[in-house]
Amino acid sequence: MAKKNQDPEETATPQPLDEHPRPRRARSEAPQPAAAAPVPEADHQCTPTKIKKTGSNGDEDRFKGADGKPSYIGNFSKGLPHDGFGEVNRAAYKSLLHALDAETDFDDIVLGAGRKLTNPQAGLATDQEGPDPKDLKMLAAPSLDSAEEAAEGVELYWMALLRDVPFTQFDANPDVAAAAAELSTLKDYTGPKIGGKVTPKTIFRGCEQGDLAGPLVSQFLLYETSTDPAHRGIGYGAQAISQKMQTVLPGKDYLTSFDEWLKIQNGGTPATGDAFDATPRYIRNMRDIGQWVHVDALYQAYLNACLILLDSGAPFDPGNPYLPPHPDAKTQIGFGTFGGPHILSLVTEVATRALKAVWYQKWFVHRRLRPEEYGGLIQVKLEGVGGTKKDYPIDQQILKSEALKRTRAKFGSYLLPMAFPEGSPTHPSYGAGHATVAGACVTILKAWFAENARLADLPLPLKPKVPNDDGTALVDYIGADAGSLTVGGELNKVAANIAIARNMAGVHWRSDYQQSILLGEQVALFILRKQRRDYNEKGWSFTLRRFDGTIVTVTRKGIFTAGGDEVEI
Repeated sequence: MAKKNQDPEETATPQPLDEHPRPRRARSEAPQPAAAAPVPEADHQCTPTKIKKTGSNGDEDRFKGADGKPSYIGNFSKGLPHDGFGEVNRAAYKSLLHALDAETDFDDIVLGAGRKLTNPQAGLATDQEGPDPKDLKMLAAPSLDSAEEAAEGVELYWMALLRDVPFTQFDANPDVAAAAAELSTLKDYTGPKIGGKVTPKTIFRGCEQGDLAGPLVSQFLLYETSTDPAHRGIGYGAQAISQKMQTVLPGKDYLTSFDEWLKIQNGGTPATGDAFDATPRYIRNMRDIGQWVHVDALYQAYLNACLILLDSGAPFDPGNPYLPPHPDAKTQIGFGTFGGPHILSLVTEVATRALKAVWYQKWFVHRRLRPEEYGGLIQVKLEGVGGTKKDYPIDQQILKSEALKRTRAKFGSYLLPMAFPEGSPTHPSYGAGHATVAGACVTILKAWFAENARLADLPLPLKPKVPNDDGTALVDYIGADAGSLTVGGELNKVAANIAIARNMAGVHWRSDYQQSILLGEQVALFILRKQRRDYNEKGWSFTLRRFDGTIVTVTRKGIFTAGGDEVEI
């Protein structure tokens, strides 16, 4: 089956609003100074992917079995029946392809041991407000045999090996140093570097402005605006919700035996569930943040960030019509439009539109295999099943990697150790749902708040925090860049944290994150553009820095670059 076709105004200084929509802590009515210009980050870059085309990477038709027919080894097949080597039953895979191509007969898809596929038809849903998912495009995913996919795989194996290392110990940990050294040598690795090298400061971070500043974990995943011991947490009206989480025990990884791995690929039930830690903790390592994204609500991180920013008096974008000297600010305050309730609703309403958009890409365009499926191919290639090996087309740089060698020594197999007992969800890897929602929600927040405002300069200053080593308390972050963290930078960072946390759990690839936040950004900008004629206020605008670093402004007339060119979404 062929996959679906996918061809390649001047504003014022920000002032605080007069009224906070949640009365637990009101905004000051006194004018606040303009947000200071952020201190530039150290020079760094993420090496761009060499992929230029959009749509399918062609793996579904390119890789053949011994009989010359497609084997589908480079594609997602979890939940369908597989043979003893983990190769999907072709008739079952064709039943999936038929349903996707015909956009019907989903009840005829042949399943394996009973675990159901996750909502393919969501990709066919349309929305009066959001874009038609079929109109959006993503770059093709890296191919199974590519150096880029192998480099991403090496990163995933290192993440699994280092899951229990506290982020605050990355600078001094020799295994983190070994991981950074190996990632620095890889061809087509697209993670961030300084001076051409991956370092403990850049490892496992995102690529956007602000991602390398301060602690690895965004303040929006740690900070609590109410510090009263009896009422500590993020303000939810009269409630306070703690940033401490229920995490899982260290050293518990899954799907490292071939029999259990194969059972799970066939849609079987895991032998055990999560092994929970009885002590609530702040996010301190990759295992913690992996569990956070195992069970989070769709827009949870971004609603929390919005509440923290509102509680802290973060300045709204200067294009808000209820900020002086806009004429509407003379006698009115924002509320249902351009006020707190508006942004609290808007940041959540883009999430479901983003999910529909990425579900079309997952099921109807790319069908990329999950990292655990890639690990199965490596295991069969290197050690075989019952004495028989398969010569799968895996790039040598992962087969010869230190990460793979250490994994075999620690776990007794070359399978990718998973953080979740059930492994990945039963939907394809590319794009990533978490990352697409992150891109959409954070784009809305960057449009709404003044991105260059320093956290330290907010009316209720946000002094950067990190967890102590056991995650039971927060302590001050004392890095030299502590005072330079900005609203926009920490929003970019929370998007990267949530997306890459799925990689840390073993269920997604780096390119899933990098390309999916861009898809989410497309969805959010489409919605802002569509809503632009809905407001009665005059002279409003939203200005934001996109994930690629370019500045755009949304007005009643459309979306424009800093140079005045209209942006088509």
